[in-house]
Amino acid sequence: MNGYWYGPYGYSTYTPIKPVSMDRYDDRLDVVTGMIREGIAGERSDELFYDYLISVAPTQQEKDVITSIRDDERKHRRLFRQLYAQLTGQRPGAAEEGEAFQRPASYLSGIEQALMGELKAFERYRTIYRHIPQQYRDTLFEIMTDELKHASYYNWLYAKNK
Repeated sequence: MNGYWYGPYGYSTYTPIKPVSMDRYDDRLDVVTGMIREGIAGERSDELFYDYLISVAPTQQEKDVITSIRDDERKHRRLFRQLYAQLTGQRPGAAEEGEAFQRPASYLSGIEQALMGELKAFERYRTIYRHIPQQYRDTLFEIMTDELKHASYYNWLYAKNK
């Protein structure tokens, strides 16, 4: 080389991150919007489930932690609804509002269920992230990092109550 640094492009091992390909765009968009509809429903049922956990949490500190998570789930639902509207030009219908939750056997089993639910949600949202158009990825990234944060909180609550 001539003394100038050309960034990572000068290295033969560099593989640039490519934006989402336009090949089969409509097929991928159908999958993404379907997964977003599922995300809307999932965030709503999580919200109802967390309302229950708040009502049975043994300490005010735990109630506050779960309340902050529940509020994030509301935010995620709102963001997913906006994404859906932007991608399809339509508002999601009432069918995407989620189902009633199953009451857990105990507070601790509810915390465990919530922890596993947050991790599974992250995995689903990662799939959406890979296939959604570039301009929407920051919104998905915010939701995904919140899900990991929630899993950490639920892990702490589980360890505290075990």
